[in-house]
Amino acid sequence: MRIILPSGTPAEIHRVEGSSRGLVVFPDIFGLRPLFDDLVRQLAQDWGMTTIAVEPFPGHVFGTDANERFAQVSSLSDVDKMRDLMEAADATQCSSVAMIGFCMGGMYCHKAVQTHRFSKIVSFYGMIRLPEAWRSACQSEPLECLVAGDASSVLAIIGDKDTWTPPEDVQALAESGVRVQRYADGEHGFAHDVARPAHRVADAADAFLSAGKWLRS
Repeated sequence: MRIILPSGTPAEIHRVEGSSRGLVVFPDIFGLRPLFDDLVRQLAQDWGMTTIAVEPFPGHVFGTDANERFAQVSSLSDVDKMRDLMEAADATQCSSVAMIGFCMGGMYCHKAVQTHRFSKIVSFYGMIRLPEAWRSACQSEPLECLVAGDASSVLAIIGDKDTWTPPEDVQALAESGVRVQRYADGEHGFAHDVARPAHRVADAADAFLSAGKWLRS
């Protein structure tokens, strides 16, 4: 079900009757769409958590060229994104709320650690350092946010062939206290979208199994 957060940001929520656990989902750069509507429902049913996904680009209309979205990331404000995540957590009406994110959303998982709002966090192939094109005064460094919070609350799912998460960044992530789970043949986006050429069925199933155990532990 679509709802509008107090900020005006759209969100998709699936409630689990009687559950005391909530889950906030931050999508990839392509935002809320049928893929994430289905994922919200599936995670809620599989994990028994009231689940909500937030739109990363509220108020923006994009064409089919993905470069339009990539060019817009530097203008996103961490203050606004953290506000939306907090409002989404409140919307679950649950006493304990976890978080999961994918790609750009995984990067925001790292940043959300500093809020101390989420009991456990899973970042799927989230950027560990800001890509050069995304740097701006309103974008903070993910690693610095991790240090400001409890990095040990984070499980990072990483593909060793992912050019967005180079080995030196993955090493820094592990040294910050994050638990890193690596997949030797995984490329960027290998788990959450079966339509991607990079999708790996067995690795995706294993990664989501680990994610569910982590978030509910």
